[in-house]
Amino acid sequence: MYDASKIVVGLAVFVVLATSPLWYNALSSASPAAPELSQPTNGSTECVEETAFMRANHMDLLDQWRDTVVRDDVRTYTSEMSGKTYTMSLSDTCLDCHSKKDQFCDACHTYSAVDPYCWTCHVVPEEAQ
Repeated sequence: MYDASKIVVGLAVFVVLATSPLWYNALSSASPAAPELSQPTNGSTECVEETAFMRANHMDLLDQWRDTVVRDDVRTYTSEMSGKTYTMSLSDTCLDCHSKKDQFCDACHTYSAVDPYCWTCHVVPEEAQ
């Protein structure tokens, strides 16, 4: 009644086709290299937190800053790394050192296929235009 061999072959072909992108990516050795980021332009040697923390969590820190400034009217941040106090401001704190948006922000965000919405409110730095 049922032709089991044709069903099994059809399922096998389907599984191979459905998983082919996974196999292609796993077997290809060409992965794009991470971008080289430009160093701060103002001569500063340290960020508000450690480099590894900022690479992994800068978006969470900026969201926390935004919420704290807007909702609680607290405008200073004390670094857990150094104990220094910074103004919670993308424009005045972060972009003071990382002023070349195209060489710093855009390089990683393009590589990671992330489209942040920072620039819907903040003005793009003059140097990056």
